[in-house]
Amino acid sequence: MKFSNFINHLEEWLITLLLASMTLLTFSQVVARYIFNSGAVWALEVTTYLFAWLVLLGASYVIKCGAHIAVDSVVNLFSEKNRRLITLFAISACMAFVIVMFIGSYEYVSLLKEIEIEMEDLPVLEWQAKIILPLGFALMFYRLIEVMLDVINNKTATMHFDSHTGDYQE
Repeated sequence: MKFSNFINHLEEWLITLLLASMTLLTFSQVVARYIFNSGAVWALEVTTYLFAWLVLLGASYVIKCGAHIAVDSVVNLFSEKNRRLITLFAISACMAFVIVMFIGSYEYVSLLKEIEIEMEDLPVLEWQAKIILPLGFALMFYRLIEVMLDVINNKTATMHFDSHTGDYQE
């Protein structure tokens, strides 16, 4: 199995698991509060961290699929060659942003690991729950490299997915 396929399946599996976990946990808390007049104190904190994991893994996955929000009406006025250049510039700008965020999140998680703070409601170290920050940005960088290679190899001229054809827009 190719590394990229492994990452694809892992992301899809984790996103599904996170979304299902959040839904079940939130539903159970609604039932517990409105029917039994009780609930788990830790549920909100867990749901918050699950959501953070979902967002960062989802951002990486959306880059892979080319399904992120984009306003490219001006870019589409250019020739295919110029669209490729603009897309490469946009990918480079995204890579710079992701690198800055990766460095900051890595330093933050490293500090949390050093001082060993636990989460408020669970006996779990905060750095373990927040490790998704540098991992998510590293995955986004990997996905941006994949898209950049597709543009360079003339597989696409843009980063955006076309829902009608099931492929990147040309």
